[in-house]
Amino acid sequence: MNTNFDTGQNPTEEEFREAERILKLSPDKQKDTLSAVTADHKKLSHINTYGGLPDFYVDQPFTCRKCGKREIWKARDQKWYYEEAKGHIDAKAVECHACRKANKSRN
Repeated sequence: MNTNFDTGQNPTEEEFREAERILKLSPDKQKDTLSAVTADHKKLSHINTYGGLPDFYVDQPFTCRKCGKREIWKARDQKWYYEEAKGHIDAKAVECHACRKANKSRN
């Protein structure tokens, strides 16, 4: 098992600021960043939306609504969630890994 796998659970202040900076860029500039991951529209066919589908994903910084911890929803994790797990395209990360894990153990 690769223990160096970056999950976005414990980002440094610099990583968090960089993810915020990238979000403020235009989509043309976002797609050229190192964190951008290309979307596969064929795998997004389950999404019935009137809006457009993403061409790529970028790291999304967020603050947990339960505990206030700051994490980053990594672009590759978004790709998995939307394309493989068939999550809805409007879904966003709102809880940190620890709070989600605690919810799962309670259920």
